[in-house]
Amino acid sequence: MDVCYTACMDVRNHARGDAGQDGEGGIGQSLVAALATLAPQTMSEGRIDFDKLKIALVGELAESPERYGISWAGKRESFLQIQEPTAQTFLRDAEKSRGEDSKNIFIEGDNLEALKVLQRSYYGKVKMIYIDPPYNTGHDFIYNDRFARTKKEEQMANGSIDEAGNVINSTLYQVNTKDGGHYHSDWLSMMYPRLFMARTLLREDGVIFVSIDDNEVHNLRIVMDELFGEENFEGQIHWRRRHNQPNDPTKLIALVAEHILVYSRDSEKLKKSGVGKLPLTGVFSNPDNDPRGDWNSKPWKVGSNQNGSKYSIILPSGKIILDEWMGEEATYRTLLKDNRIYFSKDGDGLPRKKIFKTEREEAGQSATNWFENGSFGNNQEASAECAEIFDGNKNIFDNPKPVKLLKNLILLGNLKDGDIVLDFFAGSGTTAHAVMAQNAEDGGNRRWICVQLSEKCKPESEAAKAGYTTIADIARTRIERAGEKITAEHPDKKIDTGFAAYKLGPSNFKIWNPHVQGTEAITKQMFDMAESVQRGATDAHILDELVLKCGYMLTAPRVEKRVGDGAYILLGGRV
Repeated sequence: MDVCYTACMDVRNHARGDAGQDGEGGIGQSLVAALATLAPQTMSEGRIDFDKLKIALVGELAESPERYGISWAGKRESFLQIQEPTAQTFLRDAEKSRGEDSKNIFIEGDNLEALKVLQRSYYGKVKMIYIDPPYNTGHDFIYNDRFARTKKEEQMANGSIDEAGNVINSTLYQVNTKDGGHYHSDWLSMMYPRLFMARTLLREDGVIFVSIDDNEVHNLRIVMDELFGEENFEGQIHWRRRHNQPNDPTKLIALVAEHILVYSRDSEKLKKSGVGKLPLTGVFSNPDNDPRGDWNSKPWKVGSNQNGSKYSIILPSGKIILDEWMGEEATYRTLLKDNRIYFSKDGDGLPRKKIFKTEREEAGQSATNWFENGSFGNNQEASAECAEIFDGNKNIFDNPKPVKLLKNLILLGNLKDGDIVLDFFAGSGTTAHAVMAQNAEDGGNRRWICVQLSEKCKPESEAAKAGYTTIADIARTRIERAGEKITAEHPDKKIDTGFAAYKLGPSNFKIWNPHVQGTEAITKQMFDMAESVQRGATDAHILDELVLKCGYMLTAPRVEKRVGDGAYILLGGRV
C-alpha cells in the first residue's frame, strides 16, 4: 500500500495551483502528455507539431476525406465539453451518509461534471460500468449541458436549474420530441462526452454495459465503436424485459426486449484477466443415484457437420449401433466403466455422456447474447422489488431494472474483492442494491459508486406524494433500506451496506478567471485571490477536495489531526 504524508499547513491561506487556476478534467492536457511520452518527436516546445505528427503517421492517415463514422449537429461542441475543465468538487454530506468507513459512494449532481472530478483519483481504476441512460423516447429529457439545445442561461431564467447547474424544476424542461429538429442530435450530444469520460475511468481489463432500446441502439453502437474501438465490442445482449406476451393489434412487432451493449476497455487484456461466468441454467438430477451427485448429459453421437470416430456400440438392450461418436473407442470404454455413460429409453436409447453439476459449477456457465426473463429478471419483478422497499408502492420509480439482471452482469464482469462498479445514471439505485446482494450471496467485497442528477420529482408523481423531493432521494432511500434488509437476512456476514454521501458543488478554492480584462478588474480579482479559500468552505470539505487533487480515492484511509490553526496531516493509502 502506498503511503501518503501530506501536510497542508494553514489550509485557509493555501491554494494548490491546479485548484486555483485550471480546475479538473481537461482531457487535452492528458492527451498531450501521453503523446509526448509515446512520440516525443511530434512535440515542439511542449506543444503538438501537427506537421511532425503527420510525418510520424505517414501511411496511417486516411487518404480520402470520406470515411466511415457518425456525425450530428453538435458533435464539435461535444468535444469542447470534453475539453472544458471543471471547477466542481464533491462535498461530503454527513447527515445523508450511512455506515462508518464504508467504501461505497453516492454522489448527487450532474454526471458529466462528476465524471470529470473523478478523473484524477479514479482514472483507470473502475472494473465495471453499468448505465441505464434516458432512452430518448419523446418523454422528459433531463440534462443541462452547456451546448445542449436548452441553454443554461435559459434554464436559469425559467427556474429549472440553479447557478451550480443542479436541476431544481424538471417540469420546465422541454420534451425532446421528433418535431424539435435535433431529436437524435441532442441525445448524442448528451451521451458522447459522458461515454468518453467513462472510458478513461475503466481499468485496462474493465468492461462497460449500456442498456438501451430500439430508438437509439443503432446510433449508440456506432458512437461506442468510435470511442471504445470496434475491436473491443464484446457483444449485444438482448434481454426479454417482459414475461407476458403482448397482443397489441396496432403494432406490427410487439417490443418485449431491450438491448445491452457490451464493450471492453481492451479486449485482449480482458480475456487475459478472465471473463466472468454466470450461474448454471441447465436442469440437473440424479435418476440413477450416482454418488457424485446431480448430473445432466449430452449426446455421445456426433451432430451434423461434425467429425468423430467410427466404431460399434452395443446398447444394454442388445442392439448394435455403428456410427460416428464424440470420442475414441478407448475413451468411450473408460467412461462406460466409470458410469459416465447413460442410455435413455430404458437402455434402448443412444449413449449420452454424464456432466456432473459440480463439474459445470467449477467451469462456469458462459453467457450468450439472449437473456431470458426467468434467469435475468423482468420489469414486473423489478417493480415488485421496489414496492417491497417502498411500503408496497409500485409507482415510486418508473421502469427500474431488476436486481437479478444486474447481479448477472456483475458476475459476467468478473469482479473480485475490492473491484469498483460505477453507475452514473443511478436512477432508483438498482446497481448499488445488486452489488450488496451479490456480496451477501458469495461473500465478496465489491464496491460501488453511484451518481444521480438532482432531478426534482414531479408534483403529481407518486414519489412526490410519498414525500420524496428528488430522484436522488429515492435512490438513497432504496439503497439504505435494501442494505438494512440484506444485513437482517445475513446476520452472520460482514457486508458493507453503507455509503458515503456527497453532493457536487463549487470548488472550495477560488478560481482565477483568465478572461477578466482591464486594470481595475484585474486588480480587484488579485485582491480577492489573496484569500484563496472560498468564504464558507469548511475544513472537512477542503480536506476532501485536497484528497482528490492529490490523486487519492475518497475512501482512502486517513488520520486527520489539527496542527496549529487549520492545518492537517493526512496519512493513508490510495485505496
